[in-house]
Amino acid sequence: MKFLVTACLACSVAFALSASAADAPAAVPSSDGVVTGVILEVKDVDSYTYVRLKTKDGETWAAVSKAPLKKGATISIGDAMVMNNFESKALKKTFSSIIFGNLAGSNKGVAGAPSGAAKAQDNTPIKVAKATGDNARTVAEVVTKSVELKDKSVQVRGKVVKYSPEIMGKNWIHLRDGSGSEASNTNDILVTSAGQAKLGDVVTVTGVVRVDKDFGSGYSYKVLIEEATIKP
Repeated sequence: MKFLVTACLACSVAFALSASAADAPAAVPSSDGVVTGVILEVKDVDSYTYVRLKTKDGETWAAVSKAPLKKGATISIGDAMVMNNFESKALKKTFSSIIFGNLAGSNKGVAGAPSGAAKAQDNTPIKVAKATGDNARTVAEVVTKSVELKDKSVQVRGKVVKYSPEIMGKNWIHLRDGSGSEASNTNDILVTSAGQAKLGDVVTVTGVVRVDKDFGSGYSYKVLIEEATIKP
């Protein structure tokens, strides 16, 4: 009897560890920000599809824009960002860590191209006229004068060269206007917004400059524009 009790306790502990492992992602995005794995579980909510993936580094939970994903399919998630202690109110669950990102367009098991498919960066030559107004700035000015502009509203006109929709409840947009240089990392500015845009659009954004923003798990930015509105 004592042996059976001990064995049962051991089985309970093993089961608990297994369940815990499924909740604690081990996957780490590759150098190009991509996580690939086989879907073990799918949970759909209003705006997101949550999937538990089996990757080369272990199991991990991930969230992408809602898409018809199937158990057993192999998918790749681009622009992967790890968030710790993320609470999903829709699922009534807190993930110790979870990956947010965009589905790569060639994924198996996806019916058609999902709205959240990764949008590749556009590197064609760019020349966009500066916005007008007292708080108008070029991309390079926002980057090089970030300390002076910290927590101030700015207006920037530029071309959308990268677009990652619906990550952590916002859209992530990279703008370039032809100012600055790639060598000095002054030619590109990240903008977060509830507004939408398309790759290649020329838009004017108005938002607040933030510096040294850390989203956790190594995703930090020296300068970005947040809470932005977007106009053509």
